[in-house]
Amino acid sequence: MNDFAVMWDWLSFAVRWLHVVTAIAWIGSSFYFIALDLGLVKRPGLPEGVHGEEWQVHGGGFYHIQKYLVAPASLPEHLTWFKWESYSTWLSGFALLAIVYYAGADLYLIDRNVLDVSAPVGILISLASIGLGWLLYDALCKSPLGKSDTGLMLVLYVILVAMGWGYTQLFTGRAAFLHLGAFTATIMTANVFLIIIPNQKIVVADLKAGRKPDPKLGAQAKQRSLHNNYLTLPVIFLMLSNHYPLAFGTRFNWIIAALIFIIGVLIRHYFNTRHARKGNPHWTWAASAILFVIIMWLSTAPAVLTGERRLSAAEERFVASAHFPAVRDAVMGRCSMCHAAEPGFEGIHAAPKNVRLDTDADIAAHAREIYLQAGRSHAMPPGNVSGMTEEERRLITAWFEEAR
Repeated sequence: MNDFAVMWDWLSFAVRWLHVVTAIAWIGSSFYFIALDLGLVKRPGLPEGVHGEEWQVHGGGFYHIQKYLVAPASLPEHLTWFKWESYSTWLSGFALLAIVYYAGADLYLIDRNVLDVSAPVGILISLASIGLGWLLYDALCKSPLGKSDTGLMLVLYVILVAMGWGYTQLFTGRAAFLHLGAFTATIMTANVFLIIIPNQKIVVADLKAGRKPDPKLGAQAKQRSLHNNYLTLPVIFLMLSNHYPLAFGTRFNWIIAALIFIIGVLIRHYFNTRHARKGNPHWTWAASAILFVIIMWLSTAPAVLTGERRLSAAEERFVASAHFPAVRDAVMGRCSMCHAAEPGFEGIHAAPKNVRLDTDADIAAHAREIYLQAGRSHAMPPGNVSGMTEEERRLITAWFEEAR
């Protein structure tokens, strides 16, 4: 069993590594072509059908690039397609989702205090919601609303915010953020697989058959590519968030996700504007910094918004004690694996008796229980499963008796 656990953990690490590598390849090529497209310059004397050209220098050499708005009169023998970067990123990401969140559904996916469902039902909800995103988005793009890039993006933003809130009503905070990222990334990859590449293949087939390609195909592919460009940075944040509980494990996590999408759009607007040689909108960085400060503030669930009570005078004495930092470390290390918003101990899905010990206020509020159960007796942790030392028990005793 131990060998299997080790192998499974290494499998997770290997797939995560693959996912990061393929994501770098996809994001890199996506950012490059958006920058190239925005930087094209129209000059006299360009070949017929050429929309613009760009001269670049890299690696000691010069590159002369020309873009045909629809297609050239004839195709060269060799044509490079950029698609496997996207496909590999999604496939490796889905594999990682299955390895971590589906195989470990009871621990990482389902929070029975949020929605009491079985692991198979939770997995089915996950799969259905991810697929729903693409169907809804594609229908919007093909509707009359799709003729307005701005209107479409605003509606898409509302949908993403709604899904962010919805996921927090279904899964653990960690899984909610991960699923919002998967929901968005699926839209992006489906854009490539079902729209961008098929449209390009139709254009190639028309050229080979001597037919004039439909310009609408290129315009549609360009719109989907632009959406992918603006969605990339928020997806990266959501995928990294599982390492940072202050992002996903707070009461306002869905609002944090909503603000992250705005920050991603602001940053991409800055670079897209620069690449298009239309100025340097430095205000986007200031706005992003302000929004991030708001996110940091929201992550602590301030009492002014939540209505949470203030510490009593006795609880303040416990927190102010010189022993408290060491007591907090002991409690966090020995007790909070079970007594937390999202317990990490295998088989524990909710904090026993709803006693949570993952904040200073929680520890102070339960000081007497900690003193009796873990200081004056060995009742906790059960069977001393987490290895609390006698020195830690003496420290808890001294802390309570001094501060009470």
